[in-house]
Amino acid sequence: MTMPATYVTAVTVLAAALLAGCGGRSTSSGGTLDALMKRPGPDVPVITGASDFEPGVVRLPFLVRRSDVRPVYRPKARVWLATGRGRKPFARAIARLETIGVRGRWATTSVTRTYVVHLPIPRPGHYWLVAEPTGARIQADGEIDVAAHSFSPAVGAPAPRSDTPTLGAAGGNAASLTTRRPRDLGLLRYSVAASLDAHRPFVVTFASSQFCANPTCAPVVDVVDAVRRRFASSGVRFIHVEVFRDNDPHRGYNRWMQQWGLPSEPWTFLVGSDGRVKAKFEGPISQAELAAAVRKTLL
Repeated sequence: MTMPATYVTAVTVLAAALLAGCGGRSTSSGGTLDALMKRPGPDVPVITGASDFEPGVVRLPFLVRRSDVRPVYRPKARVWLATGRGRKPFARAIARLETIGVRGRWATTSVTRTYVVHLPIPRPGHYWLVAEPTGARIQADGEIDVAAHSFSPAVGAPAPRSDTPTLGAAGGNAASLTTRRPRDLGLLRYSVAASLDAHRPFVVTFASSQFCANPTCAPVVDVVDAVRRRFASSGVRFIHVEVFRDNDPHRGYNRWMQQWGLPSEPWTFLVGSDGRVKAKFEGPISQAELAAAVRKTLL
């Protein structure tokens, strides 16, 4: 699909602004991503926490780990983006370290923070990036694919009317509805379909606390439940949907994942009272990110 000229121009302007204004060390004249990787310090791979991208401002959560697998937790990281390893970066941005999960629950994961960067990408394609945490002599490189369209529901699209399971429908059997310990009962009260019918804004997260494969995804349900408590009197509903059939990862994704067209987990969507998707997050998300999105789009 050909992107509208105004859209492409807006993204290109944003890319130029990021390139001009992010500060820090710049690449030398003729510098490429390969040249960046030759800086002093070890070279490691970027560990991405998302994979479903379409043109626009792409949100990319990622980890940088040392060779001994310990995460690098500097407050910021510089990120360069190019169309090839031997190409000059066309965009540059600052990734910020976000705290994922909830204090007191971190024993369930070895990762407590992740970088999040927003990259302007005007068209589909295969892209290369280099990330360098500030003050750390280490470089990480990675690749992402940007498709013409996301598999997941687009922002502005109607939310699929899924009759997701609830405590009431399950006769109070929370063990069949969630793998989280302790059970997230506050996220199991409402279904997506009932919320759409009632024209109530809601946050729905598709995630498995026990069986997620990515080291950054387990705390997502904890985050959504914590934000639910913050907005308890707001009228916004918060919903958790497990992702595997009968909570068994060997049986594949369940019908609710399929109804939403989700190729991976976790995903978190914000849906307005008009039934349309207002924001979405793939992968890990911090309480600060989610709370800000609720205030901006649902209140």
